[in-house]
Amino acid sequence: MGRRQLIAWGWQILVCAGAAALAFLFIHDAEENLATRHIATGFHFLTQTAPIPIGETPIAYTPSVSTYGRAFLIGVLNTLKVAIPGCVVATLWGTLVGLARLSRITLLARLAAAYVQGLRNIPLLLQLFFWYGLAQVLPPPRQAFRLLPGVFLSNRGLVVPVLEGAGTLLVALLVLAAARLAAARLVPVNQRGARGAALRWGPGLVLALLALFALHPSFHLEAPQLRGFNFQGGMVLSPEYVALFTGLVLYTASYVAEIVRGGLLAIPRGQWEAGRALGFSEGEVLRLVILPQTLRIVIPPMISQYLNLVKNSSLAVAIGYQDLASITETILNQTGQAIEAIALMMAVYLGISLSVSFALNLFDARLKRERG
Repeated sequence: MGRRQLIAWGWQILVCAGAAALAFLFIHDAEENLATRHIATGFHFLTQTAPIPIGETPIAYTPSVSTYGRAFLIGVLNTLKVAIPGCVVATLWGTLVGLARLSRITLLARLAAAYVQGLRNIPLLLQLFFWYGLAQVLPPPRQAFRLLPGVFLSNRGLVVPVLEGAGTLLVALLVLAAARLAAARLVPVNQRGARGAALRWGPGLVLALLALFALHPSFHLEAPQLRGFNFQGGMVLSPEYVALFTGLVLYTASYVAEIVRGGLLAIPRGQWEAGRALGFSEGEVLRLVILPQTLRIVIPPMISQYLNLVKNSSLAVAIGYQDLASITETILNQTGQAIEAIALMMAVYLGISLSVSFALNLFDARLKRERG
């Protein structure tokens, strides 16, 4: 080991030792101050019963019976309930708006530009207030808007059909995705054709089918029905959720649109001309030639937008949707253990963000290996 490497290692050790010393001093000082004020420390409060009323509970929860830990888990699930579909819908809508900005139809291109410039320059919090206020003036269930067969929008929220056994199906899809990701790292990139597809998808399909067989779900589509003054059956998405979801999707999509537009403009015009020379239509050139190349360009900046959407979901506390930030704030106020509650919330947001970043970086690396 050379002299420069020894110096570099020495500086790294000193920095790590300094950081560890600062952390120790902070923890020691915090413990002393909390003990002086007779404030309890530790995470034992998670096992105490929680008198927190929660409107939307993906899992079973009873106030004054369930624990703070279960309430915190519901906050995490409610955040994921917004973030995961929000990323998907924002990507689809933003891609369409980005394509519209490059349209040869002048009116369509200008409308898309107005949408992007308008939403990007209005604070997200104000947009959430707008959508929440709009949700409050919707008609009652008896005069609800019928958006699609079995889908109704009223001042009680959005009511949609629900598939009984969907949770089991989601587990099977997660097993399939995990097995496919593992196979993608094990199967050589040059293994193509039917054999390569079988090696990449076969194990995942087998494991997914085994999961379905073991859980033995019963699938049944339950459609909402108007009974009296409200809907029964189906799944009800509260006005707060609808307002938060709409605001996050439309706001994030305005940034996604610019990323997609920039990626499309980065592709040389010769690619379009080559596609036309091969006899492809405009749509086929876009779908088969341009978009696959654009995907490699837009993934890194898209990761940032997904992370922003996840973190911006914490603004839900302003409109009353009980997500991770809202429930954590309630737990903090009831237990007085601010450090532990905030630390847990920070750890969850950090874990979600790192997971999203890790998965998309793996996907990006896989694309680069496949396309050389």
